[in-house]
Amino acid sequence: MKDKTILLFDDDVNILEVCTIILENYGYTVATSETSHDIIEKVTEIRPDVILMDNWIPEIGGIKATQLVKQHPDFKHIPVIYVSANNDIHLLAEEAGADSYLEKPFNLDDLESAVNTMLMGSKNQV
Repeated sequence: MKDKTILLFDDDVNILEVCTIILENYGYTVATSETSHDIIEKVTEIRPDVILMDNWIPEIGGIKATQLVKQHPDFKHIPVIYVSANNDIHLLAEEAGADSYLEKPFNLDDLESAVNTMLMGSKNQV
């Protein structure tokens, strides 16, 4: 099941570092970005199997960035897990068109479980 690539979008370098270490320990390849304005270029370059998208990310924000992926004919099949500390994360994820969401702060098992669920092709929560 491994040998899959995860693309993380978050403006918090510490979150990117921790998530990268954890996901790499689970056997995933991880790419990261601190901005979302060039999301289509990043997805084109990296070809991720799953995208983790933070809500508050410069320049265009997580909702718009997710919508760009989901509206793109070549990338709309890529599962997006929306990540936020907002109380209404399920509404944000729904508006963005994400396949799932993960509320911050999350534990590491939840992170791996959310990624694994998306890779296995099942949708949850949104």
